[in-house]
Parts: sequence; C-alpha cells; structure tokens
Amino acid sequence: MRAHNLPLFIIVILLYTNSAQSDATPPFSCDPSTPSTNSLPFCNASLAVAARAKDLVSRLTLDEKVQQLVNNAPSVPRLNVSAYEWWSEALHCVSRHGKGISFGGAIKSATMFPQIILSAASFDSSLCEMQAIGKESRAFFNGGQGKGMTFWAPNINILRDPRWGRGQETAGEDPLVAGKYAVAYVRGLQGDRFEGGEIMREGRLMASACCKHYTAHDLDNWNGVDRYSFDAKVTKQDMTDTFQPPFKACVEQGKASGIMCAYNRVNGIPSCADRNLLTATARQQWGFEGYIASDCDAVAIIHDPQGYAKEPEDAVAAVLKAAVERKKVSESDIDRALLNLFSIRMRLGHFNGNPRMLQYGAINATSVCSNDHQDLALEAARSSIVLLKNEAALLPFSKTSTKSLALIGPNANSSAIFTGNYEGYPCKTVSILQALDNLYNIPTKFVQGCEFANCTSVSADAAVAIAKVADHFMGLDQSLEREKLDRVELGLPRPQEDLITAVAEAAVKPVVLVLLCGGPVDVSFAKKNPKIGSILWAGYPGEAGGVAVAQTLFGDNNPGGKLPVTWYPKEFSKVAMTDMRMRPDPSQGYPGRTYRFYTGPTVYEFGYGLSYTNYTYKVISVSRGSLFLNSSSAVKKSGLISVSELGSKGCESIKFSAQVRVTNHGSMAGKHPVLLFVRSNNLGSGGTRRQLVEFKTVALSQGETKDIGFDISPCESFSHADEDGITLFTVPFFISFCRFRYNSQSNKYDTKAGSGKK
Repeated sequence: MRAHNLPLFIIVILLYTNSAQSDATPPFSCDPSTPSTNSLPFCNASLAVAARAKDLVSRLTLDEKVQQLVNNAPSVPRLNVSAYEWWSEALHCVSRHGKGISFGGAIKSATMFPQIILSAASFDSSLCEMQAIGKESRAFFNGGQGKGMTFWAPNINILRDPRWGRGQETAGEDPLVAGKYAVAYVRGLQGDRFEGGEIMREGRLMASACCKHYTAHDLDNWNGVDRYSFDAKVTKQDMTDTFQPPFKACVEQGKASGIMCAYNRVNGIPSCADRNLLTATARQQWGFEGYIASDCDAVAIIHDPQGYAKEPEDAVAAVLKAAVERKKVSESDIDRALLNLFSIRMRLGHFNGNPRMLQYGAINATSVCSNDHQDLALEAARSSIVLLKNEAALLPFSKTSTKSLALIGPNANSSAIFTGNYEGYPCKTVSILQALDNLYNIPTKFVQGCEFANCTSVSADAAVAIAKVADHFMGLDQSLEREKLDRVELGLPRPQEDLITAVAEAAVKPVVLVLLCGGPVDVSFAKKNPKIGSILWAGYPGEAGGVAVAQTLFGDNNPGGKLPVTWYPKEFSKVAMTDMRMRPDPSQGYPGRTYRFYTGPTVYEFGYGLSYTNYTYKVISVSRGSLFLNSSSAVKKSGLISVSELGSKGCESIKFSAQVRVTNHGSMAGKHPVLLFVRSNNLGSGGTRRQLVEFKTVALSQGETKDIGFDISPCESFSHADEDGITLFTVPFFISFCRFRYNSQSNKYDTKAGSGKK
C-alpha cells in the first residue's frame, strides 16, 4: 500500500514505518523525573482534561502540531511528551494486526474469542468477553508491549448483503442488535459499567474503542467495484432506520471515544469529507466528543482514485483543513483536532506519570490467557453455536452407545480456521478431532476429504469408504471471505457439496454436517437431504471452538444460538451488491434486504435456531400507558405520527412493560434467547415487515421457570423512517399478546388464544 505524507482527518494517514521495540516500561508523558515540564498545567492531573489538553496544544509549534496528526505520532522531547501509536486492533481479541501492540515480549499470546458474527448469535447483550479484551490490552501496554491504547474496533456496519467478505466481523443485519453490540463492546473495552451509573465523558479509559466504518459501508471488492471507488447511493429513509442507528447508539449510549469514517462515498461525498456526517450528525446531534480517524489511506483516495479533490492538499483540506501553508485553513482547525487527540491520551492516563502506578496499573501478564478468560472464551462459543437441523433427534450423540466416529473435511483436524480475521496468537487451541479424543475417548477415523475449503483436490473414495459412521466438518475460510474479498455466490464450493452428498448417500445412518464459516451459506441441498440428519453452524468459534463443538455433539452443551442474519438462497446472488436499497421494489423485481424488508424465499430466517430441549412462553402481565399528543399536527392523515413532533414527554407516556414466563420442559438445561418482534400492517409507508423490539437470554435448568421483563418504547421499537428520513409510527397502534407454545426443537410457535391488547 502506498504511503502518503499527509495528515488525516483528526488523526491519521497510515505511514507504514518500522520503529524500535519498546522496552519493558510503558511509554508515558509527564515523567516526574523531568521537573522542568512536570510543573506545566498539562501535567497537572487535578485539572480538567479539556484544560490540560488546551494548555498542551498551545505550547506546540505548527510543525509539531502537524506531526501529531498521523497514526505514529512522534515524541516532543522538549515538552516531555512521549510518542504514540494510534493504530491497534482488537475486534475479538488483542490482535496481531495494527502497529500498536507487539507479541514479541513476555506476553506472546492473547485469548481468542469467537468471531463477532457468531457471538451475536448468542443474543447476549452483555458480551463480557469485551471487558476481558480491554483488560488484556492494558496488560500488553503495562508490560511495555504497547505503543498505544486506541483500538480500531468494533465494526458495527449492518450486514446488508450476505456476500460481504467482512460480514464475519459484524453483529449481523439488525440495527438493534448491532447497536446493542456496539454499546457492549465500547463499555466493556473502555472499562465502563454495563448497568447503572452515569458514564463520565472525562472518565479514565482502560482502553479506547473506535466504532467503524461510518457509514453505509459493506462492500469490499465485488464484480470490479472496490470499496475505494464505490459510491453508496442511500436514501434518507434507509440511512435513518438502518445504517445510522448502530453509530448513534455507539456514541449516545456507549460513549465511544473514537469513530472511523469509511472509504466509500455516500451519495457522491467521501465519508471522510462529509461535514454533515462528521460534524452536524456525530458531534452536534449525537454529542460525540472523541476523535475521528480515517480508514487507512482514506484521505489519499479522496484525491486518487475518487477524484473528489483536485490536489493532494485539497484532499487533506476536505477532511481536516490542515494545509495551513497554502491557506486552506486556519491553525485553529488543527488545534481543535489536537484537543480531541490529546484528551483521549489523557483519559488513558498517559499524562499522569507511570501508568503502572495508576488505576489500571496492576493489570499485568497474569491477566492474559487467564483461566477465567479461557473459560469465558469457551462459554462464548458454547452459547453461540446454532443448531439448524436435527431430524429424529440425531443429536446429541450418546456417550455410552456411540462406539466409533468418522470425521471428514478439511476443518475437522485443524484449528487455524477458528479465529477468523483480525486474529492474534491464541493461548491454546485444539481441533475438533483432538477435542473429541480428549473428552470422550471414542475411536475416531479422520479423512480430510479435500485439501482446502475450495476443495480443488478431492479424495472422495477415501471419504466414502468410512461413511458408515461419518460426520462432516465443512465450510468456508479466509481464502473465500475476508477483507478486500467479497463472495461471488452463496453456496458452499461445489466440490464440497458433491463430497458431502456422496458421503451421505454411502452412509448407513444419517450424518451430521458442521459448518465453519462467517457469512450465510445456502445449504438447501443438506437441509432437504434425509441422509443428513443434523446441521450445526459454528461460525469461526475462537480458540475454544474445538471443545465447544465436541461438547455440543455429545450433549455437554445444549445449543441455544439463533441466526443474526438471513440465510438466502443462491438465487439472491443475482441481486447487484451495489444496490443499497433496503426496501423491496416489486415493479423492478427487487426483493429488498434483511428480514425486516426482504420478500423472497429463505434457506433459514433471521432468529432461527433449534435446541435439544423444549421451552414455552406465556405473557403474564402487560403494563398500560396513555397516549399523550403535544400537538394535533403530529398525527398525519395517514395515521402516522412524527416521533420528533410527539416529543420526549409523549414518547415517555406511551412506554409499557411486559412480563414473559419462560419454562424449560425438556430434559436438559440450556441458555435460551427470547426474541420479541413486532409486525407492521402499514407497509405502504415503508414500514418493516417484522422488527426486533427487544431480546434477552435466560438460563434454565431442567423443568425450571423464570419470568423476564421487557421495557418497550413504541417511539423507538415500533417506528420507521419515511422517505424524508423522518421517524414515524402508526397511531392508533395495537399490540396483541397471545398465549402460545414455542417448540424450540422445531422452532415453531403454536398460537392458542389472545390474552391481552394495548
């Protein structure tokens, strides 16, 4: 990648340079051993962060200021300011990618949690693993193996198209889920509490999170169109109720300290040069007070290849207005950017003396790959695995009557695939084959079947020969889906399908198919084949994936995950990936996207997932609110009301709560996500076909019952945007609560009778 010696918006153009390995002491400014600078106001920890940052910026020369606006900011020795590296990665672990973290010291590994698309399948909004990642990242820094504590994650883009190579990094296709994930990640990594208490904007950060890629970014390289030149044509309607909500939640609820603007243009304007997005929306409307970074080289491409700016200096000016010598901007604009940057570094504690003596100073190497974190990685994988098919209760296998197994597939005896992308070096891994042998000691035969996921070399004869007791472990890998590589079709590679079918036909008993992949896959051939009795989706399950899959196969884990994304049929590949429209257009044969709008057939629906046990739900109480209208003009002739005109008082008055009783009627304990949807009858105004309102996960022992509560705000949960981007919902509105029995083994709801209405 080319290096461009230009400052970027707020922070960085990535200058790919090598620097010396840090010593065992973490870098910091305001060293007490330097009294000449220690008395300066910016070193006074008792002052407000804003005042300290302002004092520091005022002491910098113009040359020093400009040098601070790149990712590898140099030191300022005369002021006792240390160097700083802004680029580190921590998507689902402390990553080896980026420039800020080194695995070359005493700490040589980190806990690898499941890839995010799989974690999202747990529908657990706490995501405690993010706290663990923040703690481990601080351990690297305190151990002298970090040059910065700003991590460019999470990826909170909507998985609009199932072919996107980076879909594995996201929480799926639903804005509510993506938003809750954003909040959980940011609060966990930054060290904030999940429940209760106000998050102070000047509070000390354990690490800094950066929500990306802002905004409408979900194409890398498809059919000759790449992310650098792509112009996403997005309607105001889709921008308001699909693409922006996760970022809004990231800022308003998560209090993220960073945002990364995307490569692509949105309606003709590069995201990193769009004042409406970066200033009017993020800062002024949402109250964002952190730093904004461009993606790697995003500013350079504004000039080339996008051609949006005529000169290189114009590219910088469009983003940061930093070309002072050519009078593109005033020095005060640079100062404003630097205030954001130094405020984050001060909140990280890097200007308060030795970090080892401060709030997070006791976190050390013993916190990395700890037993607690490895147990958490295992539980995260166990809670997320999705059971897609289980005819005649083929799974779980009996520990006593199962005499032998046969594993077929390139992923059965390899753990390399488990970590997905933006990975680090795992604490330890075992393959599924090794885990089965270690845990259950059942005689097992293994045939690779084909060398790689694309199955260019197939050993069908050997696989068929052991098919009498065969399971399959097939799927995709990073050679087929990753950053800079979108998929071209939605099925498994054809040689894989042929191998699976051949083995299933040769087998005496139905076989099990385990899928290891990030994006959705059309496995209709396996779903319809009676010789394939069970299908498990295990995503990229992290370092503990082998154990989690083995325990699921033998019933030591009851799968409770549900799909966070629609699995489309192969025919969906005919839809242009560049078409950003969410709503369907029947006149053009356009089916729409995601479960909220899509009108076509599916392989598996959003929220689908089976279990080894059976749960039932019963609505036991519903509170009642009263509709308050602050203006008769709020209600339009169509029966739709503007949420903004209704106002906060009106929205507050119609909130209500519901209590749902969940019972485990089966013979096995399990964790079960309860998903609450609302259906709309007003599709003509652009409403959603179905919309997730809230979700909670409950753990139930055999025969146990628990009551869970949902607090519902119609202004948020029952609303959609009109063509002008105005948020509306229907008035009057009715919500029917029915008594029903949910069969988690068949994923069906049997409605009996209505029990209430509001």
